[in-house]
Amino acid sequence: MNLLSIGAAYGVVVAVFQWGWLLDLTGADKTGPVESFLPMMLFAVLFGLSMDYEVFLVSRIREEYLRTKDNAQSVAHGLASTASVITAAATIMIVVFLSFVLNDQRVVKEFGLGLAVAVFVDATVVRLLLVPATMELMGRWNWWLPGWLDRALPRISIEGSHDEPQVGGAPPSAPAHAGR
Repeated sequence: MNLLSIGAAYGVVVAVFQWGWLLDLTGADKTGPVESFLPMMLFAVLFGLSMDYEVFLVSRIREEYLRTKDNAQSVAHGLASTASVITAAATIMIVVFLSFVLNDQRVVKEFGLGLAVAVFVDATVVRLLLVPATMELMGRWNWWLPGWLDRALPRISIEGSHDEPQVGGAPPSAPAHAGR
């Protein structure tokens, strides 16, 4: 899903700075090729930012799932409790990145516009629409983990008790192993 966000950002940067669409709004004086290092830098920065949203959203959904064992309710409650924070954080970053467009250097304008578009698409379309919809469709399969991997991973609980219910192990259609 990160490719959707970064693809949208690349498309807007090319459309504006290479093809000249709405170039006057950026204050750039002429079209030209996009800086060669820009795609890699945009991808790296966006990946880090989008993982913050992802961890925040999915960890809240998982907390609710551990409590209720109801995937649909967990997704709805997790989204409802995190959507305003994700939206506020994204709005702040979009405004900051758009302020880069006011800079005199073309590469800073490209970077700012690209990141603003990427964060907008990632926070709204991907994290607040596609991820919850996919998790809703996947149902209990969201939480399935192969038994051998479930046994190998440590049980870490920062805020909860040490006897939290386990959700990994057997696939949702198979019975869970007793005595784990």
